[in-house]
Amino acid sequence: MPTDAEPPGMLVVAATPLGDARDASARLREAIAGADVVAAEDTRRFRSLAAALGVAVGGKVISHYDAVETSRLPGLLDDVRAGRTVLLVSDAGMPAVSDPGYRLVAAAADEGLPVTCLPGPSAVTTALVLSGLPVERFCFEGFAPRRGGERTRWLTTLLAEPRAVVFFESPHRLADTLAAAVDVLGPDRRAAVCRELTKKHEEVLRGPLAELAAWAREGPVRGEITVVLAGAAPSAAPTVESLVDAVAERVADGERLKDAVAAVAVAAGVAKRDLYEAALAART
Repeated sequence: MPTDAEPPGMLVVAATPLGDARDASARLREAIAGADVVAAEDTRRFRSLAAALGVAVGGKVISHYDAVETSRLPGLLDDVRAGRTVLLVSDAGMPAVSDPGYRLVAAAADEGLPVTCLPGPSAVTTALVLSGLPVERFCFEGFAPRRGGERTRWLTTLLAEPRAVVFFESPHRLADTLAAAVDVLGPDRRAAVCRELTKKHEEVLRGPLAELAAWAREGPVRGEITVVLAGAAPSAAPTVESLVDAVAERVADGERLKDAVAAVAVAAGVAKRDLYEAALAART
């Protein structure tokens, strides 16, 4: 048992394969075998991964999913303080990227405890590469909003976004999200829908939003989905008239007209006064 004079251990954040176990790095294998504690989003999936890699788990395995992430913090920090190596993994890809993990990393960093990362697979960068779109600059948006009004407001903020946009979506909501994207961003905005990346049934569909929305409507869509949107072209600035519906959506959700106009105008890069007048005119 380490004494107070002994150095702390280490928090190791590790990427795991998206689907093909052969993508696991040699360092991940070593970490699984050598960690004193493994904090896994799903303990069964982690043990299945370890078995597929032919690696014996050397330490204690505990669950570390959204609902228990905060309650697990004190114990995991105690482990690191006591000189133990804590390995943090999610179901697939990199922890803390729309998966549990950032709270533990932040808490360890705030205390000055050692934290390192074992790089590896990521659905974000994999989808960007396979999209066939210009992705020299991009932004990651996590999961698309579930509710219609929130989704419309979110898409409105992307109207004039010059960077490629990558986000996750549930297969059950994909058709609605793509249909909303057609309404807000236009039918010709280029995009890619990446399904089951690195797995047996990997599929990447590329094309204008209207075509992808039509494909999703035919359904059913299955598997884990990552979507990439092309950045807005400099000449594709929206007209004031095209933004009136987005303003009306926000007002219908209880926002004041002036606040709704300001938010939409800033996101789209249009004059607030012009949009306000167009919104008023649409009410008459």
